Amino acid sequence: MEKIYVTGHRNPDTDSVVSAMAYAALQNALGNRQYTAARLGHLSDETRLILSRFGFEPPLFVKNMRTQVQDLDFDVPPILNEAVTVSRAWSAMQEDEQISAIPVTDDEGHLLGMLTAGDIAAFDMRTIEAPDLRDIPLFNILSVLEGQLLNETEDVVNTLSGEVVLALPQSGELPPFRRRETILICGNQPEMLRRAVEFGVACIVLCQTELPEEIRSQARSTCIISTPYDGYRAVRRIFQAIPVGRLACQENVTAFHLEDYIDDVREVVLQSRYRSYPILDSQEKVVGTLSRYHLIKPRRKKVVLVDHNEAAQSVPGLEQTDVMAIIDHHRLADIQTKNPIYVRNEPVGSTCTIVAGMYQERGLMPSPKLAGLMAAAIISDTVLFKSPTSTARDRRMAERMAHIADLSLTELGQEIFSASTPEDKPVEELFRTDFKEFHIAGHNFGVSQITCTDSDRHLQRKEEFLRLMEKTRGERGYSMVLLMLTDVLLEGSKILCVGSEDTFRKAFNTELKEHEAFLPHVMSRKMQIIPMLSALWG
Repeated sequence: MEKIYVTGHRNPDTDSVVSAMAYAALQNALGNRQYTAARLGHLSDETRLILSRFGFEPPLFVKNMRTQVQDLDFDVPPILNEAVTVSRAWSAMQEDEQISAIPVTDDEGHLLGMLTAGDIAAFDMRTIEAPDLRDIPLFNILSVLEGQLLNETEDVVNTLSGEVVLALPQSGELPPFRRRETILICGNQPEMLRRAVEFGVACIVLCQTELPEEIRSQARSTCIISTPYDGYRAVRRIFQAIPVGRLACQENVTAFHLEDYIDDVREVVLQSRYRSYPILDSQEKVVGTLSRYHLIKPRRKKVVLVDHNEAAQSVPGLEQTDVMAIIDHHRLADIQTKNPIYVRNEPVGSTCTIVAGMYQERGLMPSPKLAGLMAAAIISDTVLFKSPTSTARDRRMAERMAHIADLSLTELGQEIFSASTPEDKPVEELFRTDFKEFHIAGHNFGVSQITCTDSDRHLQRKEEFLRLMEKTRGERGYSMVLLMLTDVLLEGSKILCVGSEDTFRKAFNTELKEHEAFLPHVMSRKMQIIPMLSALWG
C-alpha cells in the first residue's frame, strides 16, 4: 500500500508536528491505513517535552520528497544464485520476454553480476570451437539432462571435467576419445562403451538405451549417466549445466540503490549503454532491475501539507510530489498542484484546532493521550490564548480536548512555557528552531521566533544572535532578518533586526536602538509581523 506522508513546515513548531500526527491518526482510524506523519527538521525542546509528556514518539524524519528508485515500478525478475544452471536462466528469460538481464548473486544475496541472453548465446558459440567443461557440479549435469546416475565410482564424484565428445558409429579402429578427461555421449554401442570403460574416461552419457550389466560391473572410475535425450540434444544441453556465475558480467556493473534519487539515476543511465541495471537495498542485496522506460513516468510520492502552504517552507522536492490536501491557518501562498485537491484554510490560531474539529465532524473522539497532545499544541501556537491569532474557537476546542484528557489548561500552559532552555544551548540551534523564510513583493527575508518567559535572559547573548543573523542574511541574500523573543509574561516581543532597519522603522513606527526594539502586544509572526511588511511593500 502506497504511503501518504503528512508533513508540517520546515523547522517545525509544536503545532506543525502535532497537526501532522493527529491528521494521520484520524485518516488511519477511518480506514485509510497508509497515512504516515513526518517532520522536516529537528524538534524543539518544547515539542520534545510535550511529546514525552503524553507518551508519543517523534514522527518520521524526512529530508526531502524527491522521487527515488524505490518509487518506481521497477522489474522484479528471477534473481539467480551463482550456482544455478544456464538452462534455468534461459527458461526464465523465455517465460518473460521483457526480461533483458537477470541479476546473479552469491549465497547471501549480494550482487555478483548480470546475465543477458547475449552472454548465453556468446558462450554457446564458443563451445563449438572449445567443447570443454571444467569442474561442473554433477547435480547440474543430472538436472539439464534429466538424467540418472547409473553407478557409483570408487571415488565419489561431485564435479566433472573434460572434452565433450559425441560418439558416432565408426568404421575405423581409433576411438573418438584420446584422454581420460572426456565426457563421452553415445547410444546403443556396446563395443564403444566397453572400450571407454577400459580406457577410464571421466563420464559416459548414455542416450535412450540400457546399460549392459557387464559394463556396469566393470566401471570403477567412470561415471555413467543415462538420459532420455538423443545424442544431439544431450550435447547441446550438457553445456547448459555450467553455473551462471561463470557467464555473468562482473566487471563495471552499474548498480543503483532504492534510496537513490531519480534525477541522479537518469544522468547515469543517459551516459551508459546498458539496457538493465540491478537495484540494491540498504544491505546491498538485489531487489530488482531498472530499465530506461521505468524513468519515463515515475510514481510520485503523495503528501498532505499541514500548518503551511508556502513552497519555501515546505519539504524540498515538493515539485516532484502529488499534493493530496492542505490543512492550514496561514495566508494563501504559492503552492501549485496538478489536480484539484482538498484545501481547508481557516482563520484560527492553531492548525490543531482545525484537525480537532475534523475529529468532531467525523464522529470520532480522540484518545485521552492524543486529545492532551492537541490541547498542548493549541496552547503553544496561541501562546496560551494571548496571541492576536487566537480565537474563541481555539479556546473552546482546547477546553474540549483538555476535558477528554482530564487535565487543566492553565497548569499545562505553565508547564509548557516554564520549560527552561539550557543556557549552554547553541545560539544557532535556538535561532533555527522556529525560523521561516518569506518572499513578498520581490523581498526575501527571514523571521525566527522564540517563545519564552524570560526574554532578558536570551538578550544576554544578543551579540551572538546578531552575528548569526548577519551571517544568515549574507549567505541567503535576504534584505532583512528578524528575531522575535516573544515573552508570555510581558505579552509582547523584543525584536532583533539586521538588514534594512529603515524598513522596520516604517513598518512598525518604532526606532531600533542597537538593532533592538520592543513591540508591546505583538505575539504573532503571522498576524502582526508579516502583514505589516506586506502592507509596506504593497
